[in-house]
Amino acid sequence: MPDSPIPNPLDLPSDPERHFRTDHLTATLKSRSARGSAVTVAAQGIKFIVSMSSTIVLARLLTPQDYGLIGMVIVIIGFISMFKDLGLSLATVQRAEITHHQVSTLFWINVSISVALMLLTMATAPLVALFYGEPRLTWITIGLAATFIFGGLTVQHQALLQRQMRFAALAGIDLISLLAGILTAIIAAWCGAGYWALVLSQFATAFTNAAGVWMMCDWRPGAPKRNSGVRPMLALGGNLTGFSMVNYFARNLDNLLIGRFWGPQQLGLYAKAYQLLLLPIEQINSPVTAVVVPALSRLADSPERYRQAYLRILEKLTMLTMPGVAFMIATSGWLVQLVLGEKWMGVSPIFTLLGIAGLLQPVGNTVGWLFTTQGRTKRMFKVGNILGLIAIVSIIIGLPWGAVGVAASYAAVDICIRAPFLFWFVGREGPVRTVDFYRTIAPSACASLGVLAVLLAVRHWWLVDVKPLAGLSISFGLAVGVTFLILIILPAGRRALQDMKSLLPLLIKREKPAHQ
Repeated sequence: MPDSPIPNPLDLPSDPERHFRTDHLTATLKSRSARGSAVTVAAQGIKFIVSMSSTIVLARLLTPQDYGLIGMVIVIIGFISMFKDLGLSLATVQRAEITHHQVSTLFWINVSISVALMLLTMATAPLVALFYGEPRLTWITIGLAATFIFGGLTVQHQALLQRQMRFAALAGIDLISLLAGILTAIIAAWCGAGYWALVLSQFATAFTNAAGVWMMCDWRPGAPKRNSGVRPMLALGGNLTGFSMVNYFARNLDNLLIGRFWGPQQLGLYAKAYQLLLLPIEQINSPVTAVVVPALSRLADSPERYRQAYLRILEKLTMLTMPGVAFMIATSGWLVQLVLGEKWMGVSPIFTLLGIAGLLQPVGNTVGWLFTTQGRTKRMFKVGNILGLIAIVSIIIGLPWGAVGVAASYAAVDICIRAPFLFWFVGREGPVRTVDFYRTIAPSACASLGVLAVLLAVRHWWLVDVKPLAGLSISFGLAVGVTFLILIILPAGRRALQDMKSLLPLLIKREKPAHQ
C-alpha cells in the first residue's frame, strides 16, 4: 500500500501555531508576492470603480457644506484613531517570530485603548464644536467616535491575515465593507439625511470590516499575560505611532485651518479635491503596501535581494501612478465636471495644484516600507518630525489665500524640498541608496512630463469645446500612447516593460502542494 501524503501541519485547523509561523512562505515568497499583488490590485480596481460611482451619486445628493462639516470632524477623529493601533499591527507583521500569548496581549491593549479613546472623544465633542463655532459638530463627533471600538477589535486579526499573506481574504473584506458603507450612505442621503449619511457610512463600513475579519481569521485571543515579551514590539509601535502622529498632523493641518478660518464651504471643496486625487492613487498604493511589507520583512537579512525587490516594485508602481496623475492634472476641469457636477467646479484649481504634489506621493509612501522592514523606526520618527515641520510652514504660508493658496504652497514645497530631503535621508543607510530612487523613477517621470505636455497642448489647440466624457476618453488614449512611446524610447523604460512582462507567469503559476 503506498504511503499517504503527509499533510502540511499549517493546513491543519488543530495546529495552534499556524497563524504565527512564516517558514512555509519563504520558498514561494516571490510567486506569493506577485499573485498577492495581482489579487489586491484587481480588487482595488473594482473598489475604484465602485468608489468613483458612489462619488458621482453622492456629489449630486449632498452639498460641499455637508462634506465640509464631516471633514472638520474627520481631522480630529483621524488623529485620535491612530492611537488605537499604536503601530502594533505592523509589529505583528514584521516580527520574525511571534507567539499566541504576545498577540493576545497586543489584542487587549488595542481594545482597551480603543474604548478609552472612544469615551474621551465623545466627552470632548462639545469642545470640537466650540473650536469651529459649529454646534452641529457635537453629535457628528459622537457618532464617528463610536466606530473606534470596531478598529480595536480588528487590528491584530488583520495583522495575522497579512502576516500569512492571505491577500485575497483581505481584499474581499475591504470590498464588502466598502459596498456596505456606500449603500448605507446612498440610501440615507436619498432619504434626506444630509451629512448624517456620511456618518452612517463610516459606521457601516467599520462594522462590516470587523465582522469580515473575525470570520476569515479564526484565531481567538486568550487572556493577556505579563512578561510575554511584547515590550520590544511596544517600542517599535511607539516609534511608528510617533511618526504617524507627526505625519498625520502635517498632512491634515490644512483641513483643520481651512475649516477654522474659511468655513465648511471652502473645506468641502478642498477635501473633495484631495479625495478625488487620492482615490486612484490609493487603489494601487494600499494593496501593494499590504503585499510588500511582509515580503520585504522576510528578505531583511539578504540586503541585495531586498534592494532588488524594492526597486523592482517601485519601478512598476511609478509606471502606473505618475503618468496617471499627470493625466488627471491635465484634465482636471473635465474630471470635476463629470464626476462631481457643476456646483463643484471650485474643486478644479485646487485639484490641479494638489496633483503636482501627488506625482511623487506614491514614491514617498514606499519609503515607509524601508524604515519599518529594516527596523529603523527611530529614524522614521526623526525624519517625520522634520518633514512635518516643513509641511506645516508651507500650509501656514498659503493660508491667507484660502484653499487655493494652501494647495499651491503645499505642492511647491513638497516637490522642491520635502521629497528630495526624504530620498537623501533614507538613502544614507540601508541597502537602498539615494541615487537608486532617481534612477528608478526617471523613466516614469519622463513619461509623466510627456503626457502632461501633450495633453495640455492638445486641450488648448484642439479639444476646446469638447464634452467632458469625450475629452477624457481621447486624453486617456493619448496618455497611454505617450507613456508607452516614451518608455520604449528610453533604455531603462524598455527594461522595465520587459521585466513587467516577465512577471506575468508568476501571476498565474500554481504552487505545488507542500507535501510534494
